[in-house]
Amino acid sequence: MGDAAGVGPEVVMKALAHAAVYAQCRPLVIGDARQLERAGKLTGVDLPVFKITKPEMGKFAHGAVDCIDLGLVPADISYGKVSAAAGEAAYRYIELAVKLTLEGAIDAICTAPINKEALNAAGHHYPGHTEILAALTGALEVSLMLFSPKLRVIHVTAHMGLLDAIERIDAPLVGRTIARGHDLVQRMGMKEPHIGVCGINPHAGEGGLFGRGEEAEKIVPAVTAARVLGWNIEGPLPADALMYRAARGDFDLVVAMYHDQGHGPVKALGLELGVNVTAGLPIVRTSVDHGTAFDIAGTGKADERSMLEALRIAAALARR
Repeated sequence: MGDAAGVGPEVVMKALAHAAVYAQCRPLVIGDARQLERAGKLTGVDLPVFKITKPEMGKFAHGAVDCIDLGLVPADISYGKVSAAAGEAAYRYIELAVKLTLEGAIDAICTAPINKEALNAAGHHYPGHTEILAALTGALEVSLMLFSPKLRVIHVTAHMGLLDAIERIDAPLVGRTIARGHDLVQRMGMKEPHIGVCGINPHAGEGGLFGRGEEAEKIVPAVTAARVLGWNIEGPLPADALMYRAARGDFDLVVAMYHDQGHGPVKALGLELGVNVTAGLPIVRTSVDHGTAFDIAGTGKADERSMLEALRIAAALARR
């Protein structure tokens, strides 16, 4: 359900009002039933919320919401304000979801947004969902991947400062990221994906004129190794031109070197249809591509389309 003080409960209730969701999967909310009911009233979604204790108790029928209610959210929690209690609850929702997925009780996880400040206030010191999921599943290395109708981007680095990111990037990491992205888009049905790899510097270094040789040292060896495997891959390419070409359909996947290089173009094309997928986990996990939106939380204005897309992609990956 995400952070109870944010828009998570609202987008969940709005999404589960769509009958199409139930044609794709059997949705189960792990969260707080009272907060879902409150969100339903705010959004005009008149759906009863059934409290259950395990997935097999769910009715999974359009017109009601099945919820494993952990009862961790205080009744007087305020929308749009950082709350350690909400951060603690959000962490516990994720923890239980991972446990149930690893046990085989559920097939995929689709997460509503959490607030990093609230999470840290509760004593859980992670940069975000991606790192929590890696720790809880024992995954040694994962990648943040963004899907939108026109662009798919996997990130070599994500939640770190730019100087740290450039230092962290090396050829083996780039190679492993390319492999995770290749695997994931193949699972989405693209047998021979065309992959474009961004440079780090403007104009991909312009033959060594910009930067300190990062492209030749950190990226070229990984691209060369992927070509040896027979993969259809190009790079390093200037990021600005590559994103444009990918958005018009020339590439199936873009490999971005750092957070904003990948996030900026995807979000410029529209937050409402973006989806975050974690590549490299032993389980399927998707998420909305927006934050807790404290500025509009509690108003009922939150857009559920990213959640609908996240549910659709989670179901598709789980079936494959």
